[in-house]
Amino acid sequence: MAANWATFTTAEPDLGKTVEARFGAYTHHVLATLRKDGSPRTTGLEVRFTGGELWLGMMPDSLKALDLRRDARFALQANPGEGTSMGGGDVRIAGRAIEVEDPATKAGYHEEVEPPEPFHLFRTELTEVVRTYVEDDTHLVVQVWKPGTPLRTVKRT
Repeated sequence: MAANWATFTTAEPDLGKTVEARFGAYTHHVLATLRKDGSPRTTGLEVRFTGGELWLGMMPDSLKALDLRRDARFALQANPGEGTSMGGGDVRIAGRAIEVEDPATKAGYHEEVEPPEPFHLFRTELTEVVRTYVEDDTHLVVQVWKPGTPLRTVKRT
């Protein structure tokens, strides 16, 4: 089961705001895709939250775009920031990236984001959103959301 960004933020508005803030704190994040041989590839990426979707835009024929065309599965990690503070915690999103070919959708994205032309555009379908953070300097808290299930929170000392 998968869900778009709007479905996630409707189900978990507080966590959605936190995740968007973490991604909004820095421009570049880390995307993991799968190479032809099945091994992981990590690369830098900018992301956009707009129109109820999480979008991934990429340069033409970039290796990460070719990876996603072949196997849509991805993992995305928010930039942890400078030093060891990890203010706001660690945020990760997993799912599938579906390439958008529709000219009107790409034009709307281009109007708002203004990426260099040409570009690949992928709409995401989320399978998991995870936030990990330290609470009161004593507890490690892990929040896990998956489509169709309530938010699960685990605290460890």
